[in-house]
Amino acid sequence: MIWKAQRTLLIVGEGADEMAFLTHLKSLFITRGCGLSVKIKNAQGKGAKHVVEWTQQAIAAYDTVAVLVDTDTDWSDSVSRLATKKKIHLLLSEPCFEALMMRILKEDPNGDGIALKKRFAPFVKDDATQSENYLKYFGRNCLLESRAHVPTIDTLLSLLGL
Repeated sequence: MIWKAQRTLLIVGEGADEMAFLTHLKSLFITRGCGLSVKIKNAQGKGAKHVVEWTQQAIAAYDTVAVLVDTDTDWSDSVSRLATKKKIHLLLSEPCFEALMMRILKEDPNGDGIALKKRFAPFVKDDATQSENYLKYFGRNCLLESRAHVPTIDTLLSLLGL
């Protein structure tokens, strides 16, 4: 018997850290034969506008498309409008990915990017680009519980059908 996904979802991360986290999330919640095929792609950074524009090219191949982007680089109302026009779901890391991750852990999400990266590093074995490094602190229960206080995670998990 050939299995075919009932729905397809593309999630584009701004960079390698986002891709690793999204891959980890997929491994926790998406199983073969569940009716959803999830593809994770890396837009290679360059800010929110680049990610949304880069993602536009793949829209036709998927039922649902989302981007996980920081709001501290190249984020604007026009980028938001473009995503909305193209039916791209926005998953916002305000102001950056590390702040989003700290919110999940109920840690202080404030500070500049350098300070946040330094405080976040121990939670991912000093390498946020490896999906397996998210398992210890970002397990299934942690992510499900974070829905109540992290709207971006709630939206992301909803896109996964949870």
